[in-house]
Amino acid sequence: MENSNTHQSNEAKSTFDPKTIAIIAYLTIIGLVVAFVLNNDKKDEFAAFHIKQSLGLVILSLGLFIIGMIPILGWILSFLGSIFLLYLWIMGLINAINHKTKPVPMLGHQFEKWFANI
Repeated sequence: MENSNTHQSNEAKSTFDPKTIAIIAYLTIIGLVVAFVLNNDKKDEFAAFHIKQSLGLVILSLGLFIIGMIPILGWILSFLGSIFLLYLWIMGLINAINHKTKPVPMLGHQFEKWFANI
């Protein structure tokens, strides 16, 4: 009986197509972790590409949060950076929805280099 339950759970994991995993990667930090776990078995290149892009955006957002702790100048940079981050996030999500492996503008190629092992 245990084998059939294990088999069913493996089938449930494999029902997610790479496009769905890529879209999930852009939906909050929890979505990024879920996408990473879902892609861990298959290692699909399309999903991995968008996981790398999303991870780069999350790290960028953490950096903006830290910069935002600096009074006045940090607040201004954090605000402007957040608008830019929102633009990058929308572009990444649109590319995932349209099943394109196009990196986010300006920083996407750098994210690919930084996270090449994922």
